[in-house]
Parts: sequence; C-alpha cells; structure tokens
Amino acid sequence: MRIGELAQRTGVTTRALRFYEAQGLLAARRSANGYREYDEDDLQLVKEIQTLQTVGLTLEETRPFVECLRSGHDTGDACESSIEVYRRKLEEADALLAKLGGIRAELTAKLVAALARQAPDPCVVPDSPRP
Repeated sequence: MRIGELAQRTGVTTRALRFYEAQGLLAARRSANGYREYDEDDLQLVKEIQTLQTVGLTLEETRPFVECLRSGHDTGDACESSIEVYRRKLEEADALLAKLGGIRAELTAKLVAALARQAPDPCVVPDSPRP
C-alpha cells in the first residue's frame, strides 16, 4: 500500500508517517516510480505506535516496541526492553499520582480551614409581602 492508504487505514497523517520514517521507526520501501510502499507489518507497527502514544508514551519510548515487532514477535511488548518501558512508565505514573495526592490533601486542608474561619451567614429575613 502507498502512504496515503496507510495514513487512511491508521488515522495518521502522511506527514506523521514521514516523520516516523525520519526517526527510524518506520521503514518505507520504494517502488520503481519512487513511491513509498508499505505492507501489513507496517500497518501493525503504526497502530502499535498510536496505541502506545495514547497511553502516554513518547515517540522515542515506542522504539523498543517497534524493534520487538521488527524482530518477528506478534506483539511489540513481547520483549524485555518493552516490558522495561512499561515498568518505568508505571513508576512515573505512581510518582505523579503520589504528588497529586499530596496536592489534593493540601487543598482539602486549606478548604476546611477556610470554611472554619468563615463567619456564619446572617439571618436572612424574607421580604414581607407588599400590599
């Protein structure tokens, strides 16, 4: 398939596909007329990159998964280097969650303190009916 079809089937722009190629993540073969040619393996590779980016991996962090697929594995996470990326990203996520938990606790304490200092609402007398 040519670049336009790969872009259409994956939902990625042709510009992104060219960028993947420039980064060494995607290797296009050239036809006699110079058009880029891709196959089903390339389709799987681009889908793998997309999926990984959706869960927060950078393009560079997808490289071990791409290499794993290129080495003949059915999935990009069948290799130890890919699993290590998962582990590292989970550690990063845990650290972020801990930081957010601390921020949340601090904000909650500030809210409770602010509410405790708040003066009670004055008694509100409803408007009396007008004749």
